[in-house]
Amino acid sequence: MRIGGRPRQIETDDIIAAGRGIGLRELSLNAVASRLGVSSAALYRHVANRWGLEQLVGESLLADLDLRDDPDHDAQTQLLSFGIQLFDFVVEHPGLASYVQTLFPRGESGRRLLARETAAIEARGYSTDAAIVLTSAVATQTIGHAAAEDAQRARSEGWDTQREEAIEGMRNVDRLYQAHHRLPQLSMPHYARLMLATTVRAIVDILPPGRDVGEVIAELEALVAAVESPADETPPFPTEAKDL
Repeated sequence: MRIGGRPRQIETDDIIAAGRGIGLRELSLNAVASRLGVSSAALYRHVANRWGLEQLVGESLLADLDLRDDPDHDAQTQLLSFGIQLFDFVVEHPGLASYVQTLFPRGESGRRLLARETAAIEARGYSTDAAIVLTSAVATQTIGHAAAEDAQRARSEGWDTQREEAIEGMRNVDRLYQAHHRLPQLSMPHYARLMLATTVRAIVDILPPGRDVGEVIAELEALVAAVESPADETPPFPTEAKDL
């Protein structure tokens, strides 16, 4: 901070540059102010609070993601490509997973990404409503996997030791222990890709072009209701006057 003279004048671009340099994982008003050599109060001319600072930096990062749209891809391949691109980009920027997981899309860059992918799915024969559902579902799954990867990287110290201890603990359940060693050992990014492929195949199967979104929701709600309220279950309390 300057001593004497006029306080340093900062612009929004200065805050963004400082915030990106610090990274979303370590981002704070004090950290940005310190890097810029100003007081925290000077930042409030440009951001209302930490939420505003986080959005400013987060949207700046998301603006760098330029999604590829291969015209040779069908809807399933395009959605998987979208998920992989989003996953790789988010995990490359520590703390970005937490930002997009809190609320997506939160700002202009996030809305642009979602709108662009929605348009790509519409171009492959889907209605706007169905395209939004498919794109949002893949984005939600992708962000969840990216958040898990980001958290693992943040706690990388001692992770290998903890993993070996967890595997060793399965010796008490021989079936789990033996199965673990028979199954392929996948890295988190590889596992995320396979799970995204599973998700995309499932949602495209249940919601092909031309099918009504409301019909799909009703079908899934009926499935959930069947699990939560089995037909032979007796209600614990009267539910209607005739039961009294």
